[in-house]
Amino acid sequence: GNDKWCLDPRVVLLANTKTQYSIQIQDVDVYDEGPYTCSVQTDNHPKTSRVHLIVQVSPKITEISSDISINEGGNVSLTCIATGRPDPTITWRHISPKAVGFISEDEYLEITGITREQSGEYECSASNDVAAPVVQRVKVTVNYPPYISDAKSTGVPVGQKGILLCEASAVPSADFQWYKDDKRLAEGQKGLKVENKAFFSRLTFFNVSEQDYGNYTCVASNQLGNTNASMILYG
Repeated sequence: GNDKWCLDPRVVLLANTKTQYSIQIQDVDVYDEGPYTCSVQTDNHPKTSRVHLIVQVSPKITEISSDISINEGGNVSLTCIATGRPDPTITWRHISPKAVGFISEDEYLEITGITREQSGEYECSASNDVAAPVVQRVKVTVNYPPYISDAKSTGVPVGQKGILLCEASAVPSADFQWYKDDKRLAEGQKGLKVENKAFFSRLTFFNVSEQDYGNYTCVASNQLGNTNASMILYG
């Protein structure tokens, strides 16, 4: 009949005809999952039919590792925990132009002996086909000592402007120092300008003299180590 015996306000009687009886459950929760029985009273005995309600839940990442900074050669463990119904599939991938496909199809990503090329962002994706996958990223910074990639000798006529350039990659960024023979060149020295950036140092001579010619050494250092390169300013 039209009597509603359920006290739950989310349950509504929808149709009640001679051929169809239906209810609607609003704002479905996971606790609503399970078997439901429809019973039709007849003269002899009740006719029953059972239907099973399966509640699906969109994936949600509930726990993920924090951004991490590690020295080159160290080991990294990343964790990504997600919930959903059915249980979501979790995958890790490296956001990098050289990266191809997934690097882990599991909640955990282990990297042993990490290299500088493996630095960057790692993306965790949780999917279960109920809704679009959810993604979150973890930034992995790999520290390594300086490596001087470019330091060329330069020929400059007397009276002209001359530049010596020292390029170095390092994480954290390198600090640069310049030496002529064994003497350190001071910032603001007359006729000279030292310009330091994150990945290079530029030594500028505004008016090259004979005394400027000679051997120069660029030293790049951070807390993990240092390296140097020599170059010549010649006429």
